[in-house]
Amino acid sequence: MKIVKKTLQWILYFLLIPIAYITVSLILSSITIDRKNGNQIAEKSIYLNTNGIHLDIIIPINNLDSLLISGLKKVQSDKYLSFGWGDENFYINTPTWGDLTFKNAFKAMFLKSPTLMHVTHYKSKHQDWIEIKISEDELDKLNLFIQSTFKTDAYGMKVILENKGYTSTDYFYRAQGNYSCFKTCNSWVNTGFKKSGLKSCLWTPFDFGLMNKYE
Repeated sequence: MKIVKKTLQWILYFLLIPIAYITVSLILSSITIDRKNGNQIAEKSIYLNTNGIHLDIIIPINNLDSLLISGLKKVQSDKYLSFGWGDENFYINTPTWGDLTFKNAFKAMFLKSPTLMHVTHYKSKHQDWIEIKISEDELDKLNLFIQSTFKTDAYGMKVILENKGYTSTDYFYRAQGNYSCFKTCNSWVNTGFKKSGLKSCLWTPFDFGLMNKYE
C-alpha cells in the first residue's frame, strides 16, 4: 500500500511540473512591457510571423545593416530575410512537425545543446505576416541583437552549415547560446523586441504571447 501511495505521489509531482510551467508562462506572457519611446517616428517596417509554434522576425533587405547582412547567402531578387533561433538537433532533425519525436523534444527542452540561426529568403511579402512600424533607433538595436546572436569564426565571419536548409531558400548558421524550456525560439524573439525598445511580453516561451500583442 505504501508503494502505491508513493508511486501516486511521484506521478502527481511529475504532472505538477508541466502544469506549473504552463501556468507561469501564461501569466508572464500576458504581462505587457510597453514600447520605451512611443514618441519616436516609426517609419520603418519589420514583420512578425509564426508557423503555428515558432516565431520569426522578418526584415526587408533595405532595413538590414551592413554588419548583419555580411556573410549571409543572398541573391539579387531577395526582398526580405527572416531570422529564427533554435536548438540545432531540433532544427536539423525535425524539418516538419510530423518528424517530431519525444527524444528530440526532450533534448531541446531539458538538455544543454548548441543552437542555430535559421535564415529564410523571400522575394515578396506574405499576407499572413504582421507588419510592425518601428523607428530608426529601434531598427538599429534589433539589427544589433540579431547580429550578436550569430556565432562567428576566428575571422569574424558567420559560420554556415552547408546543405542543411530545408529548401533552396533557407540556410542555417551557428548561433550563440543554449536552448532550454526557459530560453526558447519564441523567448529569443521576445528578448530581441524588448532590447530594441519594442512592445513585448515580460517573458514568453510561446508564439502567441508576442503575436497577441500585435495582432
